[in-house]
Amino acid sequence: MPFTSGQISRRDVLATVDSAPVALLKRAGAIPMGVTNTPELCMWCESNNHLHGVTCNPYGLDRIPGGSSGGEGSILGGAGAVIGIGSDIGGSIRIPCFFNGVFGHKTTPGVVPMENHYPSPSGRQAEYCSGGPMCRYAEDLLPMLRVMAGPNAHLLSLDRKVDLKTLRFFTVPHDGGSVFTYPVSRELIDVQRKTPTPFSEMLGEPGQPVWPVWELLKWTVGKSEHTMAAIGLGLMEMARGTKPSAFIMQQKEKLQKEMDELLGTDGVFLYPSHPRVAPKHHHLLFRASDCAYTGVLNILGLPVTQCPLGLSREGLPMGLQVGAGKLQDRLTLEVALYLEKAFGGWRDPGAD
Repeated sequence: MPFTSGQISRRDVLATVDSAPVALLKRAGAIPMGVTNTPELCMWCESNNHLHGVTCNPYGLDRIPGGSSGGEGSILGGAGAVIGIGSDIGGSIRIPCFFNGVFGHKTTPGVVPMENHYPSPSGRQAEYCSGGPMCRYAEDLLPMLRVMAGPNAHLLSLDRKVDLKTLRFFTVPHDGGSVFTYPVSRELIDVQRKTPTPFSEMLGEPGQPVWPVWELLKWTVGKSEHTMAAIGLGLMEMARGTKPSAFIMQQKEKLQKEMDELLGTDGVFLYPSHPRVAPKHHHLLFRASDCAYTGVLNILGLPVTQCPLGLSREGLPMGLQVGAGKLQDRLTLEVALYLEKAFGGWRDPGAD
C-alpha cells in the first residue's frame, strides 16, 4: 500500500512490511481496506497535503476532519469503515475522532508497539507517541487494543472487571484560560457537565534535508512542494533548538507527579478535546495552540479515550476526553461504553 505520509518526494514509495499493530490485527482476522490521508509527515491537525489533496469532514464538507489521522477519522465518521488505526503524539487520534464523532483511544505509551511507523518517533518523541484503535462503536475499543498491544497486553489487565461505582471522577471544563487558545465554547462546557528526528530532515526524505526558510520563500511564490503547516513546524524547530529547557522539564515532571498521585489506580478525569467543534478548512493555521488540550496529555503519558457526545446546534460532533492513570486504560474504555449508552454514540451524518 502507499507509504507516502503525504509527501510529494515519497509519491512512489510503497510499504514493504506491515507496522506491528497492523500485523497483529491481520493475524487476528482483520482485513485492511486501505490507507487514508494525513497531513504532510503527520505533524498537523488538518489532513491536507500537496500529494493527495484535502480531506473533508462528513458532517460538513467545509469543515476539517482533524489530523494527523484525519483521513481515518473521516472514513469512520462517514460510515466507510467500522474500525481503524491511528497514532497519537499530540492528539492525532483524539482530534480526528472528536471532529468526526467517533471513538478513539490513545494508549499508555510503550504498550502498543510502533515498529515500522513512519515518521518514526525519535528521542523524547517516543515518550509521547502511542498507537491506538479508532472506531464507530465503543465496544470495539477493548478487543482491538488487546490485539494491538500484542505481548504487552498483560500490562493493562484488560480482563479485570471495572465497576464504575467505585471510581473517583474529576471534571476539568477548561485549561484556566490562555491568550494562546480559544476559550472552550459554552456548548462543549455544558455537554461535559452532563457527564526527535528534526522535522526539516524528514521533509527532505528521501533526498537532502530542506531549509525551512528557503521553503517559506518558495511557498510565497507557489513553488514549494510542502504545506505551510509543515514549513511552519520546521521553522519552529530552528527557533527553539533541539533540547527542551530545564524549566519546562521541571514543570512537566512536577505535573506528572501531581497527576499520578491524584489519579492512582481508580481515578478518571473528563477534559475538553478542543475549544471548538470542527473548524473550517485552514482556520487552524491561526490557532495552532488550540491543540494544547490534547497535547498536554501526551506529555503526561496518560491513557485517554475520546468519546462522542451528540451533535452541536450546527450539526457537528461534540465530545470529550476521558483520562486515567498510567496503565489504567481499561477504566477509560469502560467509561466510553457508559457514555455511548448515555449520549447515543456515533450519529449517522446522512440522517435527517
